[in-house]
Amino acid sequence: MDMRVFGGSALTGDIDVPKDVADAPGIPVTYVPARNTIFLALALGYAEAREAQEIWIGVNAIDFSGYPDCRPEFLHAFQRVIETGTKSGVEHGEPRLIAPLVTMSKAEIIRRGVALGVDYSMTHSCYDPDARGLACGHCDSCILRRRGFEEAGVADPTQYG
Repeated sequence: MDMRVFGGSALTGDIDVPKDVADAPGIPVTYVPARNTIFLALALGYAEAREAQEIWIGVNAIDFSGYPDCRPEFLHAFQRVIETGTKSGVEHGEPRLIAPLVTMSKAEIIRRGVALGVDYSMTHSCYDPDARGLACGHCDSCILRRRGFEEAGVADPTQYG
């Protein structure tokens, strides 16, 4: 789904991605309006049609930018939507939302990924990559990622532009 139809964010509209301001108070301009609500609604429809018992989501509420739809409170509220607004929820209390990363620090997530064999050189988290696809190193997401690798004691394989 092309979230640019909504705009309203530095990630989906014509707003500059802030640089070198990680941990600023308030919800940043990189918040995409209702992004996880939309994704979970689509996942819920798909899961219910296939009688799935779980929906997994990789949100994180510890080392994050302050997005309201990454918090445990949001996940609990959406679970209530499932339980009260769907046939499978009313009849079986399913599907259940599973968010294994929600209370882990970035360092814990990185260490867990290393233990599972994740090749972090194949990933980046940048909100504003350059034309070659290299991470900027200065947006909120890059700063949090670098900090997570440092705190985990793991070399950051990200190529920064």
